[in-house]
Amino acid sequence: MMLSVLDLAESGARTTEDIFTGVSHPMPSGRVFGGQVLAQAISAAARTLPPERVPHSMHGYFLRPGDATKGITFSVDRIHDGRSFSTRRTQAYQEGVPIFSMIASFENEDPGIEHQAPMPDGVPDPDDLQGPDALAAHVHPLSRRALTDGPIELRYVASPIYDVVEGERTPRQAVWMRSRSPLPDDPAVHRAVLAYLSDLTIQESVLRAHGVPWATPGLKVASLDHAMWWHRFGRVDEWVLYTQESPSARAGRGLATGRIHSRDGRLLATVAQEIMIRVPGHR
Repeated sequence: MMLSVLDLAESGARTTEDIFTGVSHPMPSGRVFGGQVLAQAISAAARTLPPERVPHSMHGYFLRPGDATKGITFSVDRIHDGRSFSTRRTQAYQEGVPIFSMIASFENEDPGIEHQAPMPDGVPDPDDLQGPDALAAHVHPLSRRALTDGPIELRYVASPIYDVVEGERTPRQAVWMRSRSPLPDDPAVHRAVLAYLSDLTIQESVLRAHGVPWATPGLKVASLDHAMWWHRFGRVDEWVLYTQESPSARAGRGLATGRIHSRDGRLLATVAQEIMIRVPGHR
């Protein structure tokens, strides 16, 4: 499932931009999952560069909801190629209308100074947490499908917030994640899948702070923008820990940040996302 959406087709057409096409996962909502278009956009941009020039940052805006039943066209503008860095702008279109716009920077990695924020202490091991089947037995069928049928397996350090928010109302959470199926050794695939999962659950740090579950009648949430910085390579078919925190929410918007560590404690990526959030009864 994951590899099918990352397997973009080259159209063979190129004027000032490179053109690729892709498909979407079927979604219960009918909308394209944002993490999917993130992963496809970074994959399209990477196709225009040699494999040794790897992504280190991206900044994107979700412009319109995409239709998961329709194909997506990706146009890549080769903005700049320098001795160490390259810049690419990728636009995702459906029926000629842009749904996502991204600028990403790529580099040839060189030796240099190094430090990192450590993995949080005291986090339970994923093998000690409830698996998706155990959690799915107690949630709404649509939530159950997200837990059991998606290409990424999730294990919450605290309970999920699909139907109810249990425990303390806090603007932070931690979730272990990995792809359900083994991935090829190609590092570009793992970087793209890391982008895919970076859009999973990060919005929940905003919701959890206010005790708002996804099942709240009339709740409206939409991702506005997304930024990501790749720090170190890690396999995403092995467990990674995604720790998330919301520093602010106001004016119908919530900001969330996240850090993704490998199981052995290496900081793989940092993420930031702002969402539109409309909670009935809150103005």
